[in-house]
Amino acid sequence: MLRVGLTGGIGSGKSTVARMLREAGIPVVDADAIAREIMEPGSHVLDRVAAEFGADLLDGGALNRSELARRAFTSPEATARLNAITHPAIRAESDRRFEELEAAGEAVAVYDMPLLLELGLDKAMDLTVIVEVEADERVRRLVQQRGMGEEDARNRIARQISDAERRARADIVIDNNGDVNALKAQVEGLVSRIKDF
Repeated sequence: MLRVGLTGGIGSGKSTVARMLREAGIPVVDADAIAREIMEPGSHVLDRVAAEFGADLLDGGALNRSELARRAFTSPEATARLNAITHPAIRAESDRRFEELEAAGEAVAVYDMPLLLELGLDKAMDLTVIVEVEADERVRRLVQQRGMGEEDARNRIARQISDAERRARADIVIDNNGDVNALKAQVEGLVSRIKDF
């Protein structure tokens, strides 16, 4: 089975590309969705996060995500402590889903993973696809569509790997600086390429 890694900086439109791929009939393993699932009330991962960052993060068993972000993303050390708990669980569940898709006879599957390059997971992919948008446009989208403050948006972008490094490690770059029709045309080209791979 062909494994395609899909990534891009925050606000790049990676999730939109993943949705278009799903609509084209290509299965997508969504790391962000898995990350939410492993933190559901009662999960052992959530219990470990609460033990590490404070039981007061739980409200009736549910995680206060914004408070966890405030505590875990204040320093590289705190972020590393969170990642040490969550990343192995996300990876194990992602692997399980890929195995399930392969056993079901799927010829191709996409791994929608924000930290694909940062974690070196691109090495396990047959193709790496990057969704790219100019930084100022990403900031505008994050402020307008996600309600982030401009400074927060710029700080999050600055903490990610550079666009130049992403491009250097990409097999395919999708330019999402244009309108939705331009994006759709590129995704259709990607679908054709991976179905013929």
